[in-house]
Amino acid sequence: MTLLTLVRHGQTDWNLARRIQGTTDIPLNDTGRADARRAAEELSCTTHHAIYSSPLLRARETAQIIADELGLVPSAVVPDLREREFGDGEGMLVADYMAAYGDWHAEVPGAESLDEVCVRAMAALHAIARDVRRRSAPAAESVIVVTHGGVIRSLIDHASGGTLPLVGTPLANGSVHRFEASPGTLRLLEAAAVPLP
Repeated sequence: MTLLTLVRHGQTDWNLARRIQGTTDIPLNDTGRADARRAAEELSCTTHHAIYSSPLLRARETAQIIADELGLVPSAVVPDLREREFGDGEGMLVADYMAAYGDWHAEVPGAESLDEVCVRAMAALHAIARDVRRRSAPAAESVIVVTHGGVIRSLIDHASGGTLPLVGTPLANGSVHRFEASPGTLRLLEAAAVPLP
């Protein structure tokens, strides 16, 4: 069993403007760096053995801040933890995207579906869990994974059987979500610091 704590990267200027980033490589702003430090403070209550991140700058910066605060070795980068590719929707303001496409599940030219995001992200998390189990003696390891809102949302949706997150519920920058990975399964333990029943 591996405990996986997924953290959404800190705020960027595009988050602030409500512009769809997708795989566009936007850095953190000062608020985003503060988000990362707050996440590190929340995570400091538990022992963590490793940290992994998406290759996108906003996630790598967040992971580095958390690693520095918690005294962890700098993060390993996992390409399949990157944000959803939004195709023609990339760079649009959210309001314009919704006016053009209707909702987040719409088929957008060049975009990944949420199901495709979930499949690659699940494979990445299970690869991380296998890597941690192979390198570690303890029966349970705790790993931090810094990734993106679309990735976390797709995993919460999958692990909760489609009941979470509730429609319209945002995943805040720097928010923390806990999962348990065992061979072949991913179980949601806690979403955005709200314990599950």
